[in-house]
Amino acid sequence: MKCYQVDPIQDPRWAIFIGRHSKTSIFHSVAWLTALNHTYGYQAIVFTTSPPDKELENGLVFCQVNSWLTGNRLVSLPFSDHCELLFNSTEQSDFLISHLLSEFKVKRWKYLELRPVNVGFDRPDDSGELAPTENFFLHALDLRGDQDELFRNLDKDSVQRRVRRAERANLDENCGASESLLKDFYRLLVITRRRHRIPPPPYAWFQNLIRHMGGALEIRLAYQKESPIAAVLTMRFRDVVYYKYGCSDVRFNQFGAMPWLLWNAISAAKSGGATEFDLGRTDANDAGLLAFKNHWVPHPKRLVYWRSRKGTQTAPSTQGWKSKLAGVAFSNMPAGILELAGKMLYRHFG
Repeated sequence: MKCYQVDPIQDPRWAIFIGRHSKTSIFHSVAWLTALNHTYGYQAIVFTTSPPDKELENGLVFCQVNSWLTGNRLVSLPFSDHCELLFNSTEQSDFLISHLLSEFKVKRWKYLELRPVNVGFDRPDDSGELAPTENFFLHALDLRGDQDELFRNLDKDSVQRRVRRAERANLDENCGASESLLKDFYRLLVITRRRHRIPPPPYAWFQNLIRHMGGALEIRLAYQKESPIAAVLTMRFRDVVYYKYGCSDVRFNQFGAMPWLLWNAISAAKSGGATEFDLGRTDANDAGLLAFKNHWVPHPKRLVYWRSRKGTQTAPSTQGWKSKLAGVAFSNMPAGILELAGKMLYRHFG
């Protein structure tokens, strides 16, 4: 076998390949990769055993992240909850991973990282040069079956009761991807990220997602007397809808707007023929978010990220004093300064 490199944005074979492969997701899509490139300058690369004159039979997609602040590396994929390895045999995957590890040593990347969903991916290579680094939970709601039964299976107190409360509050909901909706969404996102002590992604990221996703992206906003109080952003790829971003103004939490919006998004996904609603990854240490998502999907999958062992030794701790100090600074920044921080720093986080 031989390893070839493919530009998934320019080579039409990639779009054809992911259109027919059973394990692809929104994060493999040309639209997602193009948005990453146009926002952060990341160059997407696919490694495959398929020669240039043949249809693609497999592929492992990365983005090359070049950063003077956090180091140069290959990530599959930045800002993506998961990214399955697209192979038909372990022989193909073992060969390409071995090739990548060889390239890793030559090119002196800080590390390479894989984010597979497949729980059977527990030993990527016989050499032991890849190791698990981060642990998450992946919540995916099965939309097949009766919609009323689906609702009854959700947590009675934290979901059903709050959805009914929002319905009684006569909240208004606007859906779409207009510039005015994006502005209201982003204003809530900045408020939420400051509360969580992290900067928001740059505004251009969402503009690029809307531009390249087209009708596959939808923003849902809840309004209370014309004031935006909660929002969710979802994307669709094939028969799966992905909940990627959620934000809210905590002053209005008593209305139950966030569960209401999520349930409306789930109902719309089911009515549109989707069979799964992906609520995304949750850090195993984030007890609050984990509890919230467990009310929708009580038995999530384990999601493990793998990194070259050299990278595991040099990766900075997110719990260190520097991170805590930065968190305090972010939580006290005015909104405009926090937005600027996200615009300047986010490309280094991928």
